[in-house]
Amino acid sequence: EASSSLEQVLEQGSGRRESPPPRRVSGDDGRSQDGRARFVSKVLRANLDEVERVFPYVATCGPELDAVSIESGDVFGQFWRDILKEMALRAAIAHLVTHLKDSYSLEALVSMNPGSGDVNVWPIQQPRELCAGLGDAPASIGVMLTESCLMVPNKSVSGLLYPSEDGFQSCQLCHREGCPNRRAPFDPHLWEERLGG
Repeated sequence: EASSSLEQVLEQGSGRRESPPPRRVSGDDGRSQDGRARFVSKVLRANLDEVERVFPYVATCGPELDAVSIESGDVFGQFWRDILKEMALRAAIAHLVTHLKDSYSLEALVSMNPGSGDVNVWPIQQPRELCAGLGDAPASIGVMLTESCLMVPNKSVSGLLYPSEDGFQSCQLCHREGCPNRRAPFDPHLWEERLGG
């Protein structure tokens, strides 16, 4: 049953791709359109203190997989669709990082995302400012922001990429144990340094 659900999602989803994966990513040269985007985060300020160039972005799995018809109660079909959406999002982010590294001769990029890490690292409400600074780019790749700052499609992310060799991960400032997306362990020393307690 699980494999037939996967085949159904793959079959329906593969015919819906309207453009190549690069369309799934938006970003610019680090400047908001009106120059007034204001981000509220002590950690972001500390991380960007010595940084000269920042790349705001929105990446998404795209709306096509949400359009795949899955029968009500087909848990496996919903599961496979969610897995494929996650893979598409990761591919879009990887493409963006490679593009920026190649285009600007950068060795390493670090990403910070509103809502990643503990609540006081960078508030979840900040995608509003990020998306506003990107103009119509998010809508052009099929991303909408709800009143409560959730992104649709659900496998979408916004953030800032910036060159850094320190390997910072928001996970280092997150107390949430057992997170399936954790990329680094909590770092109490970094917590003290960036948030002061």
